[in-house]
Amino acid sequence: MKVLANDGISKSGIEALEQEGFEVLTTTVAQEQLVNYINNNNIAVLLVRSATKVRKDIIDGCPSLKIIGRGGVGMDNIDVEYARNKGIHVINTPSASSHSVAELVFAHLFGGVRFLHDSNRNMPLDGDTQFKSLKKNYAHGVELKGKTLGIIGFGRIGKEVAKIALGIGMKVIASDKYVGKSNIKVEFYNGQFINVEIETEPTKEILKHADFVTLHVPAQDDYVIGEKQLEIMKDGVGIINAARGGVIDEVALVKALESGKVAFAGLDTFEEEPTPAIQVLMNGRISLTPHIGAATNEAQDRIGTELASQIISLLKTENA
Repeated sequence: MKVLANDGISKSGIEALEQEGFEVLTTTVAQEQLVNYINNNNIAVLLVRSATKVRKDIIDGCPSLKIIGRGGVGMDNIDVEYARNKGIHVINTPSASSHSVAELVFAHLFGGVRFLHDSNRNMPLDGDTQFKSLKKNYAHGVELKGKTLGIIGFGRIGKEVAKIALGIGMKVIASDKYVGKSNIKVEFYNGQFINVEIETEPTKEILKHADFVTLHVPAQDDYVIGEKQLEIMKDGVGIINAARGGVIDEVALVKALESGKVAFAGLDTFEEEPTPAIQVLMNGRISLTPHIGAATNEAQDRIGTELASQIISLLKTENA
């Protein structure tokens, strides 16, 4: 059987599939050419990340497809229920990249509180002539220890974020419509651990009391944070979005940054992705990454091997 990993797959994932007799193709096929390519090559498994969209045209037009796999958590680029109703298995890897995303959240947080995103822009330009001035500009950083982190969306990634926050001495508060109490196990390198119970609260309470807010929710029909939500936050709050574009009103966010209501933001996802608004890209108070939350070697290895394991299990069961 043939597997098309249209957005790529780790070497470990390829090896696991090839050991079980699958042929893995890693050609990147243009969206408009996918149906023809899948049919011409009799592809049984289509693997994607966030770039490739698997809509009804592909599902209806490719009778050879048995499995559609998403390397990652969110499956908003796949018509999941439609595919399943057509008898196609739809799989993903919800936990493989959680820690990588959580670490990126803290990369943005640590950078934000010490102005690294802005300093790294200005030091190459003016560091040799205005060193003292720049030193003065960036001399009012704050520590994360002792501050309150508000986590909106307390699923796998939200809980990984909580573990890091607790480990560096932050207070963690969280909101989630589907999660009540959660026991967070913070593990250390030597086998020791502590357990911290966190009871979720209404989002409004999180926004009122958090020094920093991070979002970990799926794609939404409406903004999770818009003008009204920004108004009730603390002055000088920091906001991180490594979830999905469209969960923050970026126009309202830029206004809040310019007024000083929001001290800084860290964005890994964008409303107009893959062509983010120029007002966002050029704002000196925003730390920017191009949707790389899951893009670590470790996460991609886990994603590849998890996808391979699920594919092998499903197709061996079918053919048994």
